[in-house]
Amino acid sequence: MLKNVYAVVMAGGKGERFWPQSRIARPKQFLNLLGDITMIELTLDRLRPFLPVENILVITNQEYTEALRKLLPFLPAENVIGEPCMRDTAPCAALGAGIIRARGGDDAVMILLPADHLIERTCDFGSLLVDVATCACENPRWIYTIGVVPTEPATWYGYIRCGEEIKSAGETRLFKSLGFREKPDSATAETFLADGHYRWNCGIFLFQIQALQTEFKRQCPELSEMLEKTCEFEQSGELTGKLPDLYARQKKLSIDYAVMENALHVAVAECRFDWDDIGSWTALRNHLTSDDNGNVATGLFVGLDSRNLIVSGKSDHLVAAIGVEDLVIVETPDVTLICRTEQAQRIKELLATFNLRPELRQFL
Repeated sequence: MLKNVYAVVMAGGKGERFWPQSRIARPKQFLNLLGDITMIELTLDRLRPFLPVENILVITNQEYTEALRKLLPFLPAENVIGEPCMRDTAPCAALGAGIIRARGGDDAVMILLPADHLIERTCDFGSLLVDVATCACENPRWIYTIGVVPTEPATWYGYIRCGEEIKSAGETRLFKSLGFREKPDSATAETFLADGHYRWNCGIFLFQIQALQTEFKRQCPELSEMLEKTCEFEQSGELTGKLPDLYARQKKLSIDYAVMENALHVAVAECRFDWDDIGSWTALRNHLTSDDNGNVATGLFVGLDSRNLIVSGKSDHLVAAIGVEDLVIVETPDVTLICRTEQAQRIKELLATFNLRPELRQFL
C-alpha cells in the first residue's frame, strides 16, 4: 500500500450524454453500462488494491451523498463529501486538497480522477499510478498527468503536447509537457495524430498538495484561499457547516484552465493501460461484441436487414428493428431515444429544450 497517498474521485457530473438512462437523479456514475456494477464502483475497485479505503475520498453533488454512502459502505461516511453547488473541477480539487492537507500535510500526494471512465487492465493502471505517485513523493514542485497515445483523430478529447523525455518512473515513460490543447476540429486532430507527440488528456492528475497550492497561489489566489480554509475547517470539525458559503463564493473553473494549462512544472506519464471515458452512446461499440451486421446491444434485441445499430434495452423488453442502419436506440420505462449515430453528441442540445417545455422537465 502506498503511504501518505490519497485519491479524490470526482463524482458530481450529470452525465447528460447517456440520457435517457442517465437522469439528474441517476447520473452516469450510477449506471451499469457494461456489467453488473456501477461505473463508480468499478473506479473504486481499481484503487483499493494499493490505497487504504480511509485514503479514498469521493466528492459528489450533495444530492447524491446518501446514495453513494449506501452504494460504497466500505468507505468512511466522512469520505463521501457533497458539493453544495456545482463549480466544476478546480474548486473540487481545492476542496479535496484541503481535506487531504488537514489529514496528511503538505507533502501528501493526491490522485485526482473522474468516477466514470472505463479501464479494464487494472493491474497496469495500478502499477502506473504507483510509479507516478512515487515520483510525486520525490519531486514536490511537479504536477503529473497521464496522456493516452491517440489511436484516431478524435475531436472530443483535449490533447497534451509532449516534449523531451525525462527520466522514467519504473516502467512508465515521462515527458515534459509543452502545453494543453483544447478539443480540436477534425483537421487539427489529424495534424495532432500525424505529429506523434500529442496525447489525449484523460483527466487524471497526481501531485503533492504543496505543488497544487503553489500553482493556486500563482494563478488562482481565490482557490489557494479556499484550500487553506478547507484545511482549517476540516481540522476544527467545522467543514460541514462552513462549506456552503465557502463553495458558493467560487467561480466555475476546470482544473485544466485554472492550473494545468499554465503550470510551470508538468510531466506527462505515458498511459500503459486501456482507457475510455465512454463519453457517449457511440463509445459503447468499442466494448460490446457485435453481430454479423455490426449491431451491438444490451438487453433483448432482434434485427432484420438492419446494420450498425447501438441498442440499450432491458432483459424483459424486446427491441426489434427492420431495415434500418446507423442508429442509437435506447429504451427505458418512460423514454425511448432514437437518433442517428453521428447525431448522438447532440443529446445535451436536446435536453436544453426541455426547460422550455414544463411537461418535459420530469424526463430530465
